[in-house]
Amino acid sequence: MSEVAEVLAQLEQRKARFELSVGGFSLSVTNLEKVLWPGDGRDDPLTKRDLLRYITRVSPWLLPHLAGRPLFVTRYPDGVNGKSFYQKHWEDPPDFARNISIYSNHNEGDGDYLICENLATLLWLSQMAGLELHPWFSRIDSGPDTRGKSRKFAGSLATLDKSVLNFPDFVVFDLDPYEYSGREAKGEEPELHRRAFSRTRDLALRLRDLLAGLGLEIFVKTSGRTGLHLYLPILRKFDYDSARGIAETIGRYALQLWPRDVTLEWSVERRTGKIFFDYNQNSRGKSLAAIFSPRRHPLGTVSMPVTWERLEKIYPTDFTLRTAPDLLEEQGDPWSEILTSKQDLGELLEARTA
Repeated sequence: MSEVAEVLAQLEQRKARFELSVGGFSLSVTNLEKVLWPGDGRDDPLTKRDLLRYITRVSPWLLPHLAGRPLFVTRYPDGVNGKSFYQKHWEDPPDFARNISIYSNHNEGDGDYLICENLATLLWLSQMAGLELHPWFSRIDSGPDTRGKSRKFAGSLATLDKSVLNFPDFVVFDLDPYEYSGREAKGEEPELHRRAFSRTRDLALRLRDLLAGLGLEIFVKTSGRTGLHLYLPILRKFDYDSARGIAETIGRYALQLWPRDVTLEWSVERRTGKIFFDYNQNSRGKSLAAIFSPRRHPLGTVSMPVTWERLEKIYPTDFTLRTAPDLLEEQGDPWSEILTSKQDLGELLEARTA
């Protein structure tokens, strides 16, 4: 029996707490009937047990996208309707969880970051209501595109700047619609609704065509909330500052082409009625929700990769803890090639300036 099947069989126990055996380790799981997502009146609530089942089923597809990447999580101890907080550092993690020391210019010192490389670590995070997973866009592994870059990350900002962790695998574009449904309470962010998502989808398709004209392929996933995330996989030749500069240049060009739809404004009030093109996510230590990560939505939506052909037919609530595992098992991971589809922006820029 596979590790996934063994864990799923154990989770069929109707006990509210027990010792879960995974990967040769023992993990205490508790409060398994605690509601984390309330549902919407039509769909039943989702519990911690549902989360553990989901994470177990998607782990064969999720773990390759987390490999080698520092990870932090958003924890919801009382479910998605309760208070949440980010957690980047862990004191005394279990033996199966890998930590790595990285210098932080915010804390002015070294801190231990989690590297998630096995199912046991995923389940441990889920047990602590670490619902949203946020991996870095860069990773600690060396490769043909990191020759001359060090794997020392601690001690000083200068050391970190020279390391492979300062060179991301992706340029990312975070598209957030700021078209309100009218049902939001005062001060609330826009809720998910079909008109706004349709506009965001249309902009994503135009950006795909724009970049295809430059010979570049981008990948798309739902954010799991209201927007879309676009990822451009690149060779690790550019540091985060350069990646952010590239994303900003594309964003400003998109603003020129489609001023009625695109905004780069940092003021929330000035974004209203448009789609916020957030290029600033291309910064070391920042992150978008991981592929397949659960999100804060009553139905238990997840951030789901889709093909461009399918994008025109989907809606974010199509992908939840209940539906995503079956889709993956039936259709596979639409992003299975993203880690091997690295594109050389250096050659492109040289060719266009020659």
